[in-house]
Amino acid sequence: MESEKPDKDLIVDVTSTDVHIALMENHRLIEYNTESSTGNKYTVGDVHLGKVKKILPNLNAAFVDIGDKKEAFIHYLDLGLYFHAFDQFVRESNRNTNLKDLYSRIRIGEPLPKEGRIEEYLKPGQMVIAQIVKEPISTKGSRLTAEISLAGRNIVLLPFAEKVSISQKIGSKEEKRRLETLVRSILPKNYGAIIRTAAEGKNAATLVAETESLIQKWEDSWKKIATDKGVQLLFSEYSKTTTVLRDLLSDQFSNIWINDERVADEARKYVSLISPEQEKIVHLYEGKQPIYDHFEVTRQIKGSFGKVVPMRQGAYLVIETTEALNVIDVNSGIRTKTSDQEENSFEVNKMAAEEIARQLRLRDMGGIVIVDFIDMDSQDHRNALHKYMQELMENDRAKHNVLPLTKFGLMQITRQRIRPVTEINTSETCPLCHGTGKIHSTVVIDEEIERKISFYVIEKGLRSLVLRTSPILGAYLKRGMFNSFLSKWRKRYRVKIELQEVTDFTILQVEMLNEKGDKLD
Repeated sequence: MESEKPDKDLIVDVTSTDVHIALMENHRLIEYNTESSTGNKYTVGDVHLGKVKKILPNLNAAFVDIGDKKEAFIHYLDLGLYFHAFDQFVRESNRNTNLKDLYSRIRIGEPLPKEGRIEEYLKPGQMVIAQIVKEPISTKGSRLTAEISLAGRNIVLLPFAEKVSISQKIGSKEEKRRLETLVRSILPKNYGAIIRTAAEGKNAATLVAETESLIQKWEDSWKKIATDKGVQLLFSEYSKTTTVLRDLLSDQFSNIWINDERVADEARKYVSLISPEQEKIVHLYEGKQPIYDHFEVTRQIKGSFGKVVPMRQGAYLVIETTEALNVIDVNSGIRTKTSDQEENSFEVNKMAAEEIARQLRLRDMGGIVIVDFIDMDSQDHRNALHKYMQELMENDRAKHNVLPLTKFGLMQITRQRIRPVTEINTSETCPLCHGTGKIHSTVVIDEEIERKISFYVIEKGLRSLVLRTSPILGAYLKRGMFNSFLSKWRKRYRVKIELQEVTDFTILQVEMLNEKGDKLD
């Protein structure tokens, strides 16, 4: 009997400053991303026109200014096989050049030698096209490559390349031959491609549409290079929402819920491009309750990002993150399911391994991760736990390596680090006491709310209010069908009051909004 495929839902919360993206598997949070319109603008996949600042002969590398306060780093081996072609294109493009003719007549030439020196190809002040492969982390700047690629769901476009490679996971020789013939027929001169596993079985129209959109994206950047040879962003990766869809969308996806019409339309268009048959799974969320409360994402974030992560039956993890490494300690807590200590330790360790695999993806923890499992005497149990951890990590898209347990019960995991670890402060400063530890008596909270209602109705003339509270305070205000506080206020002030309970609120936190949804001071 085949095991059921997990249901996957993507929940996207769009606010005025951020886009929060939660990937749920069987209603459990497994990945969480935030795209900020005001934060870090140097993200993986972005392509910049940068200026070489300093050559480092001893490292066979160079520092490049891409506009960030920290200079980016590029190694000789990251210049790519056909750096000459990109360099020629940058040097010869100008306002009076027919850029399509220039691009097609550039000779790709011989690949760079493996043992070459960077000073032979780069000079201070030289402008280079470079793509971010690793975001700035701590004191280090971005890591760059000059071998540009534009990733789609089915195709990865390679400018100034001739090869067409096919994913080894596509087993059928006939399908490989069909895809290679099709993609070669639609690629213009001086373009190569990698055909991804997702392309298997896709019709020609889907592949043609995606390839043309990637080519258009690359060619749209040419005008920027021709008109301005200064440091600048040429183009960005897709938004985080569409990037997650590109990398993860499969037939296991059940729904994509988005609370913003513009972002929903963008996602729907992208899904129709890469997988037309799944266009109907994109939905606009129009519920009155905040989207993350409705799908219980907020509750899971609060329980998953703290220093102490609780598990079933009293066991818990303690997670410490430093610049050099991440340390995870496994504790059995009060759990004593069996009298056999060895068997009990093995069961807790397996349960911890499941949560650790989830936490690595959820927090995007990279570098070295040291896990201190509960000691086990049995070598069979140690081997079984190592194998189980490897199986749990199979679905992790980041490159990783899981080493066997040492005799001290330590497991070392290395995981590709391309961006800073996601950290969410789950502790809160009380909005009522502001950290002083003292608040107004809870007995009179209803009087404070009523004073505000009276002010907005009598002084400001509002006839409709939205009252946002925590679930606990909300339950207190609406208890009693006909004699609740809400019922009394509606009758007394002849005002329409809509109560919205927000999971993210502290116990006595209250917000008032007008009927348009604007917050009232």
